[in-house]
Amino acid sequence: MAKVHPNVVPVAAAAGPAGGERRGEEEEEAAALTVWRKSLLFNCKGFTVFDAKGNLAYRVDSYDTESGDEVVLMDAAGAPAFTVRRKRQLSLQGEQWLVFAGEADGRRPPVYAVRRTGRGGGKSLARVTPCAGAAAAGASAAYEVEGSYARRCCVVYDGERRAVAEVRPKEAVGTDVFRLVVQPGVGVSLAMAVVVALDQMFGRPSLLRSWSS
Repeated sequence: MAKVHPNVVPVAAAAGPAGGERRGEEEEEAAALTVWRKSLLFNCKGFTVFDAKGNLAYRVDSYDTESGDEVVLMDAAGAPAFTVRRKRQLSLQGEQWLVFAGEADGRRPPVYAVRRTGRGGGKSLARVTPCAGAAAAGASAAYEVEGSYARRCCVVYDGERRAVAEVRPKEAVGTDVFRLVVQPGVGVSLAMAVVVALDQMFGRPSLLRSWSS
């Protein structure tokens, strides 16, 4: 396999507000991440994410491979950026995952809901909509995800049909390593949280839980 992680020195992640806006010079160009569907910890499943310079940007480490109903996306320093939690109630609208800013401690409301709309290989995969607590966290926009997560080839569109983030395959390394490109004005942490939700909904078996659970 090609070298996935040139460096493993933590650097500050470009988190931004939950709604996605970033300030300063970062707005001038897209953020390109390399996502590795693997934890750097022994006997642990998860994600390891590197920035364009090869520095550690995000990680997900999970020892609980059976349930996986809650996944914490951490920044390079290990602080929770977002928590992605499965909504257990049965719904005619389909499977849903709630996205909380930081750690879901039971006191703060979710900022986004990611609802499955497709089967993983069709045009529409999921819809990302702000929740009641979104405005207080700076989140307001809704997004549509289209493409194929199984092929690591999907696009996130905003309400004006602008492509704001893309999951792209990485050459010659298989589907466990892929690229995430996030356009200016969209929070990189939020985009990565959506990727975690997509993996839970369309990964077969899911990275962090068995599909039958």
